[in-house]
Amino acid sequence: MTSPNWSTARCANRAPRPRRTRCWVPRSCTATPADAGRPAMRTTVGIIGGGPAGLLLARLLHLAGIDCVVLESRTREYVEHRQRAGMLEQGTVDALRAAGAAGRLDAEGLVHQGIELRFAGERHHLDFPVLTGGRTVTIYAQTEIVKDLVALQLAEGPPLLFEAKALAVEKPESDAPVVRFLHEGREQTLTCDWIAGCDGFHGISRGAFPAGASRTYAHDYPYSWLGILADVAPSCEELIYARGERGFALHSMRSPAVSRLYLQVPNGTDPDDWSDERIWDELAARFAIDADWTLVRGPITAKSVTPMRSHVHEPMRHGHLLLAGDAAHIVPPTGAKGLNLAVSDVSLLARALTDVHRTGSTQLIDRYSELCLSRVWQATRFSYEMTRMLHAQPNGDAFESRMQLARLRRITASRHAAAELAANYTGLPLPV
Repeated sequence: MTSPNWSTARCANRAPRPRRTRCWVPRSCTATPADAGRPAMRTTVGIIGGGPAGLLLARLLHLAGIDCVVLESRTREYVEHRQRAGMLEQGTVDALRAAGAAGRLDAEGLVHQGIELRFAGERHHLDFPVLTGGRTVTIYAQTEIVKDLVALQLAEGPPLLFEAKALAVEKPESDAPVVRFLHEGREQTLTCDWIAGCDGFHGISRGAFPAGASRTYAHDYPYSWLGILADVAPSCEELIYARGERGFALHSMRSPAVSRLYLQVPNGTDPDDWSDERIWDELAARFAIDADWTLVRGPITAKSVTPMRSHVHEPMRHGHLLLAGDAAHIVPPTGAKGLNLAVSDVSLLARALTDVHRTGSTQLIDRYSELCLSRVWQATRFSYEMTRMLHAQPNGDAFESRMQLARLRRITASRHAAAELAANYTGLPLPV
């Protein structure tokens, strides 16, 4: 079966230390007995977390002439090699270009015109440019984005401290909040005008909100993803999302020579229980269609299991502490929204902080949480719906299975439904 006329079937150990940079020490700073002997630093924006959110925020602030310090608890080697998402919305690509951080992205990124849906032995290609008025997505690994931003930061940006573990955020309600952190064996303090918590789901920033000042909304899914990296050319030109009675499978890639693939597995799965041969056999079974297509196999270089969850923390601001990225929200990877939401957050945050710095206006920063969350909840909804539509239910619910097929048939038979998926997948407009 082929898709309607707007779509056609297609597939075919210790890291170097950063250079020394000066610290900003407030002239009015006086040591208290508790602070005696504790080195003190001063900056305008203290950024906790040296992942893509924190690094991009630092880059944008640097370009706006705003000083900041980035504290990253891990080594440079670790942050530059941890495997994460690799699908970039159009808006994310545009943001990296505007930050001067897209040189390698433009040279090496794989621009995709759409995705392929597989179910009931059929294949259906959704043509994003046709459905969205020209928007595309790009495959470029998060590890490479981090490498690019780290290189820029160390070459021309403000201080980036690796192995600087944030211990606490103090006085977030005040005009001079403080981050206590451990670096090179000494406890130090960083006094700021603003603190950006970009330290992920397991960081300390979210916990600095006082009891009763926030609320979380969470949903855990009854399955996980077994993900692999393989040294083999992708078996398709664009991502394949496959739904079947055996479970969900996703075929992605990191480069023309490296494939990234995923299998739906039960929660608590040990990746070591899955041999390479078993993984490839199961992937081949789930991608199978009633046509001539073969999954190309190759050496598996990494495997891991990722739990699936949705988590939103409201609000994203408390006093002069602002959350961004995974520190504020987590979505299942089905919709490829995690990294893209982080870029959306920090793009808005950089604009808001620039307004405060240049004009004294707090109008945008006062709306930061509201504007971000409006986009976060739409991305959470999209990720939830994609996940529920494509994954086999562990309880074998026959009604839910038929509903999944009905949703997929609607998308592949209706231009309106296909355009709705494409608009969300390529990225909703950034907050104004």
